[in-house]
Amino acid sequence: MAPMPSTVRAAFEDELQFARAATDTDQAWHHLERAHVLSQMWVRPHVYSHWLMLRLAVRCRDRTEAVGQIIRVLASTLGWIRRPPEGNTGRTAVGLLTVMPIPDDLARILQAGRAEAVRA
Repeated sequence: MAPMPSTVRAAFEDELQFARAATDTDQAWHHLERAHVLSQMWVRPHVYSHWLMLRLAVRCRDRTEAVGQIIRVLASTLGWIRRPPEGNTGRTAVGLLTVMPIPDDLARILQAGRAEAVRA
């Protein structure tokens, strides 16, 4: 699998930084979900996004979310087998295979990443 294009990688890293800097858990979840949407097509970043979600769930003492994230960490390692559901935010409240709309700004970033990959 090709590496994550630099355009997508930069946005992914930004979302992770925003999650780390968040002053409340809702903000942290929001940015981790956005990072997850950006990472879905690349196994390592995808697994990492779920790992960070698992850590946040444990920190929040959210047992249901933590168990769901353990399942997702394991399932995301198999991402090379099947294309992940586009736009899925990665939270336990959302089905593993549920397709969701991608926010417009993230869709533009992913499109720029596809164009970057074609040029490479």
